[in-house]
Amino acid sequence: MTDELTPEQACRQALAVLDEVEKAVVGKRAALELVLLGVLAGGHVLIEDLPGLGKTLMARSFATALGLDFTRIQFTPDLLPSDVTGAPFYDQRDGDMVFRPGPVFTQLLLADEINRTPPKTQAALLEAMAEGQVSVDGKSHRLDPAFVVLATDNPIEYEGTYALPEAQLDRFLLRVRMGYLSPADEAAMLLRRLDRRAERVELDRVVDAAGLLAMRASIETVEVAPDVVDYVVALVNATRANSQIQVGASPRGGLALVQLARARAVLSGRDYVLPEDVKAVAVPALAHRISLRPELWVRRVSADEVIASLVAATPTPRTLPRQQDAAGAAGAAAGSQGPNQGATRR
Repeated sequence: MTDELTPEQACRQALAVLDEVEKAVVGKRAALELVLLGVLAGGHVLIEDLPGLGKTLMARSFATALGLDFTRIQFTPDLLPSDVTGAPFYDQRDGDMVFRPGPVFTQLLLADEINRTPPKTQAALLEAMAEGQVSVDGKSHRLDPAFVVLATDNPIEYEGTYALPEAQLDRFLLRVRMGYLSPADEAAMLLRRLDRRAERVELDRVVDAAGLLAMRASIETVEVAPDVVDYVVALVNATRANSQIQVGASPRGGLALVQLARARAVLSGRDYVLPEDVKAVAVPALAHRISLRPELWVRRVSADEVIASLVAATPTPRTLPRQQDAAGAAGAAAGSQGPNQGATRR
């Protein structure tokens, strides 16, 4: 594999990863694409949905297909921060304090049921997710460059759970919900289970950690036009001016929109971002970053609905990437030469 990939090459590899994961996770292509967008953009993903919908299976499948070292932490009320990050211990042979790395020192970390542990332990992941390092006893320990967190959250149980603080939610690049399978997809899932005569699905590795880093690097070559940037800023500012929202999205929300839109462009085989890319990722990228006014909870208005209404109300720019602008200018010049010298544009 080469060190550098074009967006087209990265697209082919990303689609191969999705196809492999779909062998295990049936009928959830849209959710799988969103998770992969988060991984490609170098961010962390919160998978929030009801029990039994395949959240853990999705995380394991991505780890296998992406060729990443996988570690799972089952978050519980008695879990300590040192159980996540690691802690120093006394080495009797050398008589020194030696740092023993915790499960966070991996490539793909599944933080299972992250809302079952107190905020003190949840916060142990903050530095790792934001800066890719862990500080213990005044020393910083770097994590793997491919490090990514896929966290699962059960939104319907309140007893024995702890809501994620806003600062923790803001560290997740996007939030994904899976939902129930359609009857046809659920039947297909059951038939696959009967046909393979085994509980687990055996998946193949499509890429490795170096390949994932190369795919991430290809995103940095994707062009974002100035009017698309203005569109992102308009969406983020709309969350701060809306009367239904108590606290709007932070600047990190705008960065998340841009990176996810670039990743979506790569997944489409393009090296430029369209406004439709921003629209497609706006709700997953922004809904968990806002706080609604208390009266909206009584009316059962969700943050997803509010963000969707803001996207619908914000004017969409009519943008063309530089390559198309140049082609259009060349066509206009040819048309100005007259019908005998070039084609006329309509």
